[in-house]
Amino acid sequence: MDEVGFKGKTAIVTGSATGIGAAIATGLGRGGANVVVNFTKSEREAYDTAEAVGAAGGHAIVVQGDVACDADCRRIAQSAMEKWGGIDILVNNAGTTKFAPHADLDALSEADFHKLYGVNVIGAYQMVRAAIVGLKASGAGSIVNISSVAGVFGIGSSVAYAATKGALNTMTLSLARALAPLVRVNAVCPGFVRTRWFPDAFGQETADRFADEHRKTLPLDRVAEPGDIADVALFFAGQASRHVTGEMLLVDGGLHLSVGPSGFR
Repeated sequence: MDEVGFKGKTAIVTGSATGIGAAIATGLGRGGANVVVNFTKSEREAYDTAEAVGAAGGHAIVVQGDVACDADCRRIAQSAMEKWGGIDILVNNAGTTKFAPHADLDALSEADFHKLYGVNVIGAYQMVRAAIVGLKASGAGSIVNISSVAGVFGIGSSVAYAATKGALNTMTLSLARALAPLVRVNAVCPGFVRTRWFPDAFGQETADRFADEHRKTLPLDRVAEPGDIADVALFFAGQASRHVTGEMLLVDGGLHLSVGPSGFR
């Protein structure tokens, strides 16, 4: 991938204080991009990411905002416009979940569904709407939605989470049609990634054990790191994918190859 193509480009990466978002922001920085690092609560980590963007060769500002709030989305986009005069790339990475067994229908409430949809689906839509003027004016605007294999196979941390990622995938297709030819819209669908989500929910020991068990199910015999997902997101963000839109790429170590007549083996 030619990261030099990001020099002078302006990107917004939502939820980029840690994990996949931080890796994407830093990768954009290596290509010389101007990056809006967004966070909701992790302020210290957001400034660490901004520092990493600068050290990598880019420029960054930090903007707090919850994508579930439309006013915050508009402020995030406006911050990019005021600082750098445009928006070329939007990465909808902000996401949330609630861990709940799929068979336990009492484990999720109406409020849980509303919260997950508010961030994972509505938040992404609101960010597109807030940034669309800049993206269209770019001449090579690119939107990258960070989705999940959960939205393809109905697996993952909860039924609500899988449903939101399925909706995000459908929205990727709808927006790719609606915004062409001025703006491309694609989605990255990771499998399990070694981030802080699992350790925060279940503790490090349990997370490590799950990761090792998961690794054994993957044809590529390795668990993804944030950088693995970031590399694919950067491909979609840049001109190497200039003839690609409406694509959903599974980045799951080959997990989908385990699907048989009875489902996942």
